[in-house]
Amino acid sequence: MRVLVGMSGGVDSAVAALLLKEQGYNVIGAIMSLWGNSETFRRIEEKYNFNNKKESTHCACLSPDKNKEIEQAKEIANKLKIEFHVIDCSKEYEKIVINYFREEYLKGGTPNPCVCCNRYIKFGIFPELAKKEGINFDKFATGHYAKIEEEGNRYILKRGKNPKKDQSYFLYGLTQEQLKNILMPLGDYTKEEIREIAQKYNLPVANKPDSQDFYNGDYNDILNAKPQRGNIVDKDGNILGTHDGFWNYTIGQRKGLKVAAKEPLYVIELREKTNEVVVAYKKDSLNKGLIADNIVLSSIEKLIEPKLCTVKIRSAQEPKEATIFPMKNNKIKVIFSELQNPIAKGQSAVFYDNDTVIGGGIIKEVL
Repeated sequence: MRVLVGMSGGVDSAVAALLLKEQGYNVIGAIMSLWGNSETFRRIEEKYNFNNKKESTHCACLSPDKNKEIEQAKEIANKLKIEFHVIDCSKEYEKIVINYFREEYLKGGTPNPCVCCNRYIKFGIFPELAKKEGINFDKFATGHYAKIEEEGNRYILKRGKNPKKDQSYFLYGLTQEQLKNILMPLGDYTKEEIREIAQKYNLPVANKPDSQDFYNGDYNDILNAKPQRGNIVDKDGNILGTHDGFWNYTIGQRKGLKVAAKEPLYVIELREKTNEVVVAYKKDSLNKGLIADNIVLSSIEKLIEPKLCTVKIRSAQEPKEATIFPMKNNKIKVIFSELQNPIAKGQSAVFYDNDTVIGGGIIKEVL
């Protein structure tokens, strides 16, 4: 069986390719080229003068020095004696992921570009373009820490062995058609075990730092929004301070508000129409639930009745107990058993039954 492994120049995808080869698969390596030549990319390159910059920005998925990642992925492929290809996905990436990121931020949301990229680019357009370029393969594989299991007539996404590295949150949007053609060989390993394997086989990226974000610079580089003076207000509309654009703030933010108060204030709302940043004290910032739409379900075909489960609303947190309720128009309401820290619209809510991903959606309303 021929398996195309999506490589990144990092240790996880390198070991994924190694393990699959050891298991007898005919492995082909490929990497996405995401940095293009549009106005957005050229503006960022000019701002940071990346051609003369010595330090690497390899801890981000989107980076002007992506060629370094490509060269490292090629070096790994040569070490493993497998085919290697570079697939240009830059136009599609900007059209789908960067534009989504920009539009969501500028209307007061907090987007998750990694969720968007996984569903539409990494597990969608990337392998499709590879096939269009004449690369024949039966399965597509990545170095994600998650598991895919077949149960009955469905393909089930499950959390990885190590909860701290589990990446199922970013993958809930994968459809049944995608899941059935994917291999994730790292699901039963910890990060430490993967680095040990890389060291054992002398892979050059054994100790390479993990990618930390989708972009390492100032998000305004991508948003390209001009400063716009607005007010920082409380829930009653009282003006507490000013800012230069609501898009410079995130829900739940506490530091950097530059507002004097008797106790810490938290950002609870970003108002696009009035360019206001709304803040509140901790006790007034908590939320009981949310409504998510654009629902994708993997372990079940349809949510028919309320279900007690756990729900994750941020990639870095553990799932919290909640009840999910079916709604019309492909929406689900979530009511948590305990109040939660400020919930951000635009982020993903992912539903779990123990280690099984029930599904998830985009947070549209906060309750």
